[in-house]
Amino acid sequence: MEEKIIKGHKNGMAMLLLILALYIIAVVGTILGVAMTEAGRVLVVFGGVALLVVCIAWLVLGWIFLCGLKVLKPQEALVLTLFGKYVGTLKGEGFYYVNPFCSGVNPAAKTRLNQSGDVDGGGKGVSVKVDAETAGKRISLKIMTLNNNRQKINDCLGNPVEIGIAVMWRVVDTAKAVFDVDNYKEYLSLQCDSALRNIVRIYPYDVAPNVDTTGDGIADEGSLRGSSEVVAGRIKDEIQSKVAQAGLEIIEARITYLAYAPEIAAVMLQRQQASAIIDARKMIVDGAVGMVEMALERLSEKQVVELDEERKAAMVSNLLVVLCGNRDAQPVVNSGSLY
Repeated sequence: MEEKIIKGHKNGMAMLLLILALYIIAVVGTILGVAMTEAGRVLVVFGGVALLVVCIAWLVLGWIFLCGLKVLKPQEALVLTLFGKYVGTLKGEGFYYVNPFCSGVNPAAKTRLNQSGDVDGGGKGVSVKVDAETAGKRISLKIMTLNNNRQKINDCLGNPVEIGIAVMWRVVDTAKAVFDVDNYKEYLSLQCDSALRNIVRIYPYDVAPNVDTTGDGIADEGSLRGSSEVVAGRIKDEIQSKVAQAGLEIIEARITYLAYAPEIAAVMLQRQQASAIIDARKMIVDGAVGMVEMALERLSEKQVVELDEERKAAMVSNLLVVLCGNRDAQPVVNSGSLY
């Protein structure tokens, strides 16, 4: 289905004034027709009856022409069909007049997603139905933000992860959005869920050895936490490939929430703490060994004191205890001989 833009129909104000003028003329004609039917002449009475019938018919059926008046705001569109046939799309702000028997079509008009400009106040969940009276047939062409619900997904190591994304999107082809899919809003939401699962299962939560996230057969350091920009870009491309047939464009996708699932969050926190403690201890030991080496070299260069191997070992032991201990050392003063 290809989109057809209806042009040259911004004459709504002129048609409105014409319809109102015809109503005024019909009222005057009705009064005049009643007066003519009360006259005694046959021709006058016949003309009055004909005028009366025409004016009453317009007063009863003239409102049908008002149905052809359409008002659109900026960044709005209206898909029109005539007896089931697609006739075109009105785009751009203005006061239009079209065939009064044309009807607007928007299968997603009653569907509200958890997104900007389309949120049901107290509603929770992905999709909420509203009354038909409050849902218009116009299609918004603005950039919308779909805040998809958090999902629990297993990463490539099998660890359950909770993740949520925000997707910026807009309608670029109204005909495809209306006629090629049943409900383009629900279709977008389902494709976001599917794309999120397909991409997240490729990555580990944190950097892990021997994991290939790019598909080139070489292990890399990609992860959900460390490569969020790359992951978001792949999610965006995955969603776009699925929703292009629905006339939608994905502007951007962003990860809004990322955490381990509650059942393993405490264990993974302990693991991260242990890893941090080991890294810190390693740094402390490396620094302490360097300081001991420097101390021995300086003592040897300055010839402050000459130490045999046994005394050097004792000195190294004492310095490492002082430098690597997590408590303040208690000094011992030796007032006698070193030996």
